Amino acid sequence: GIRFGALAELFDPVTFRHVDALGIGPGMRCWEVGAGGPSVPLGLAERVGPTGAVVATDIDVSWTAPAAGGVIEVLRHDVAADPPPPGGFDLVHARLVLVHVADRAEALRRMVRALRPGGRLLLEDADPALQPLLCPDESGPDERLANRLRTGFRTLMAGRGADLAYGRTLPRALREAGLVDVQADAYFPITSPACAVLEDATVRQIRGLLVREGLATDEEIDRHLANVATGRLDLATAPMISAWARRP
Repeated sequence: GIRFGALAELFDPVTFRHVDALGIGPGMRCWEVGAGGPSVPLGLAERVGPTGAVVATDIDVSWTAPAAGGVIEVLRHDVAADPPPPGGFDLVHARLVLVHVADRAEALRRMVRALRPGGRLLLEDADPALQPLLCPDESGPDERLANRLRTGFRTLMAGRGADLAYGRTLPRALREAGLVDVQADAYFPITSPACAVLEDATVRQIRGLLVREGLATDEEIDRHLANVATGRLDLATAPMISAWARRP
């Protein structure tokens, strides 16, 4: 829950800038894939109003469930295995989802199939290899430690099959899926209180793995968490690449 809150604070403004530029408004139908927290479904519901519809799906809907009601329907759903929700959508959106899906190509096919003609697909995913540093301004030992731990985390992710250069492939994936008017951009914060919240939650979650794999000692992790808590480190994230296109 803490991580969803931090991700919402960091990336909701970017997501909704794109949603608004795509003209999503009253009466439209939206499918939010891998919704996670409630913030994006709620923001979409505001835009489509009482005559629209928002279907929010995830494998685990426990964090999304509070958003259910009104025009928002919450469904337990696996985007790569289950048929798309029926009805045809004006917008299908997935943020920081596909990088975690084993069969991304199948998930993408199902999302495209769910679009009505003229409907828009907006995919947003990270590209850690494009900007791998936690502290881009590596000005001292605390920043160097932060970057070393981040490198350890990336090593773990890569070892578990994560594609650390996935975000940059989204425009090509949209084109190859038969969509048109493909565009993309990238965003990442250089420093933000939400970055510190996200880093603290992430490191606590993977601490045991980092130590077990010999990528960091308990003492180094304690030191890093204390550094993060001071608020004096300028912490960035991996770039989030947003790519959007239209079904002809």
